This record gives sequence, C-alpha cells and structure tokens, in this order.
Amino acid sequence: MEGFAGMNDIGAVVEADRAHVWHHLSQHKQYETVDPRVIVEGKGMRVWDAKGKEHIDAVSGGVWTVNVGYGRESIANVVRDQLIRMNYFAGAAGSVPGALFSKKLIEKMPGMSRVYYSNSGSEANEKVYKMVRQIAHRHHGGRKWKILYRDRDYHGTTIAALASAGQDERAKMYGPFPEGFVRVPHCLEYRAQWDVPNYGERAADAIEEVILREGPDTVGCLILEPVTAGGGVIVPPNGYWERVQEICRKYDILLAIDEVVCGVGRTGTWFGYQHYGIEPDFVTMAKGVASGYAAISCTVTTERVFDMFKDDPNDPMSYFRDISTFGGCTSGPAAALENMRIIEDEGLLANTVAMGDYCLGNLQTLMEKHKVIGDVRGKGLFLGAELVADRGTKEPADEKKVAAVVADCNAQGVIIGMTNRSIPGLNNTLCLSPALIATKDDIDQITGAIDGALTRVFG
Repeated sequence: MEGFAGMNDIGAVVEADRAHVWHHLSQHKQYETVDPRVIVEGKGMRVWDAKGKEHIDAVSGGVWTVNVGYGRESIANVVRDQLIRMNYFAGAAGSVPGALFSKKLIEKMPGMSRVYYSNSGSEANEKVYKMVRQIAHRHHGGRKWKILYRDRDYHGTTIAALASAGQDERAKMYGPFPEGFVRVPHCLEYRAQWDVPNYGERAADAIEEVILREGPDTVGCLILEPVTAGGGVIVPPNGYWERVQEICRKYDILLAIDEVVCGVGRTGTWFGYQHYGIEPDFVTMAKGVASGYAAISCTVTTERVFDMFKDDPNDPMSYFRDISTFGGCTSGPAAALENMRIIEDEGLLANTVAMGDYCLGNLQTLMEKHKVIGDVRGKGLFLGAELVADRGTKEPADEKKVAAVVADCNAQGVIIGMTNRSIPGLNNTLCLSPALIATKDDIDQITGAIDGALTRVFG
C-alpha cells in the first residue's frame, strides 16, 4: 500500500470509489446503503478488504485469473525491470519479452506456430473472427464467412463477441448484432437434449446438422470453450471432441478453441484442449497467461493459417490489417514468462490435478449430504456444483437462494462464484476456481463454507 497518496485514509478511498468508479457487473443502487467492496491487499490464496477482513479467494480474482496467487514479487520485479528498460512500442515491431514468451508458449502447444498479442480475451477472439472473415474473402470467394458458436459458451464482451455468446442474458439489450454468427447445441449431459447412450457423439452430430442446414460452403469457423466456464462449468462428454474434430476436417471448417479461462494450467494441463487430443487452428487465451499481473492476451494460430496472410506479398490487402494498441506493451509477455516459470518450477500442473481431484471428492461428499446439489463436475481446479429444487425433475434452484449461498460463504470469509445473468432460468451453478497453489487445507475451508451455507439457506 506504500506509494499511493491517501492510502492511509481508507475511508476516503472507499468514498472516492463510491463517488466515481463504475464497477463491472454491479447494480450500483446497492452502494447507497452499503459500502462498495474495495480489495486492498493479497497474498497467496487470500485477500483483505478495506475493512481489514480476510477472505480466501476461491475464484482467483473473481474471474478465474490469478492462477499463481497473489503477492508474487518475482513477477512484479521482472515487470518493473522491463518497464524501465522498454515499456512499449507498437506491435508492428518486436520486443525481447514478446519474442521470448512466444517461443516458450509455442513449445507448450505442439502443432501451433504463431502468436498475435492483444490485451483481453474479448479482443483475442475478435482477432479470430477477423482472420476467418479475411480468409473467406481471400481464399473462398467470400463464401465461408459464418462462425458457429455453442449454446452456454461465452467468448467476450464486445458486440461481435456477444454475437457469439451462447448466454442470452449476457447479450440481452446489446443488439442488434452483426450477421453470420450461428448457434449450435450445448453438450451438458446432465441436461441432455437427447436420450441416447453415446451422448457426446450425438451432441457433436448436432453441430454437423447445423452445418448442413447453413451450407458447408458458408461456414468458416467453429469456436468452442474446451470446458464451458460461465455457462455452468461443463465438461464435454466422452466422444464429443473426437467427433467435433472429424466434422471440422470433413467440411474444411477452422476450429478455434477459446482458452481464456481454461488456459495456462487451470484444468491440470497447459491448455484444456490438450486433454482431448484435438488439433485446433486457433487458440485464444488471456486471464491466467500472466495471472493478472499485467494485461495480455494471445491469439495463437497454426503456420497454415499464418501462411494464408502472406501468400501474395504484392497484394497490399493480403496481410492481416489489424492493430491492438496495448498488444505492444512489454509488461504482459514479461509477466507471462515469469508466470510460466513459476508454474513449471513449483509443479503447479500436478498440484492442480491432485487438488482438483480432492476438491471434486469433497463436493461429491457434499452431494451425498445435501439433496439440493444435483450435479458436480469439473476438471482440475475448475469446478461447479449445480443446485436444484428437485433432483428427480432437475428443476433449477431459485437463483436468489443460490446467490444467498454465495453471500453466506462471503460472510464466512470465503469468496466463491456462481453463474450470473447468463442462462435464463439456469443461473444455478456454484463455481470454484482457486489458484493453482491451493492446498488441502484451503480446499477444506472452501468446501466447508459451502457446506454450512447450504445448510443455512436450504435447511
């Protein structure tokens, strides 16, 4: 807290926040009667608010971002040193950390080749959409321009990204949206659309049905989260990804994997898609790339995609005519390099697998105790518990009661998340994404808080 004038008067900070800050995802009417939350310090898995209350953070910064935990001096130091040496130059030129991180990243992603820097997950996905559209014009006579996206998936907050949002409440009142974005069915077996033994393959076949309806010669790209995040922590069922890859190759459709949440260790591998043996054409990432210590996102492509933009050097319109101003900041890749070193040196991928299994086991134990839990699911330290009013009918639990569970945990000093303003009638999943450094004691504290909250809210 040193170095900021006025930080000794935390009351003045809170009042300045109340008077001038427009918070994300917040109804500000509440701040007429309660203080806005101001987080002033973090260390490891824990944060402290302006009132001095300690919280264990089970959602990695509120939006699954701070993968290696708070207070990492080594990341702060490399960012400081880099900013003094060279803080910024437009992305038409290179930088030392940008070059080194791209090499390090590609080493973790066999089959991928090129890294395009920007500064948010939304922007990283926008780059994919622009690349797909330009490829359509240059190589397919303008035909293969449509982009398929999945129900319950989310790809960002810009207008084009919301056009590909499978979360209707996220997109409500922000239209009209650009054309060419087409929804395919979700793959959540707990709320299956088909009563079949091979649900994963059937859910993938539904994508092919949409392709055939739209016309394969009009579809350029399919974008999917490897594990759906804000739409309910949905792990695709067996057989799904293999069939998806087969369908994309059959119709010459580029496959984009949105790793903005899952990327850089969250699921126990470097990237979520690597659990399934698929070979994407695009991979986007942000959040955990630098664990929130600096802004950075990446749109990673194969060499085949890259080559489509340099096939005719004499054509002034052939290259990717795009710029991201803050994609030229050097702090992002500098922080990302150190973030990746920490994950490697501290064995955090293995810890994520072990603690993820432990947490899933705890949630399954809670499910035996609390009938309000209809399903638990997840991969690595990325987990969800769907709450229901009735297990037999799977009627979703009342959203206000789900929110009350989150509030009760918060009162206990444990910050958890929930699906919120996303899926109409289905904002009923508790979401957990603790930092990759989590211990059994941390997990026990988190699931213990949920246990108590469920008892108080639902009885």
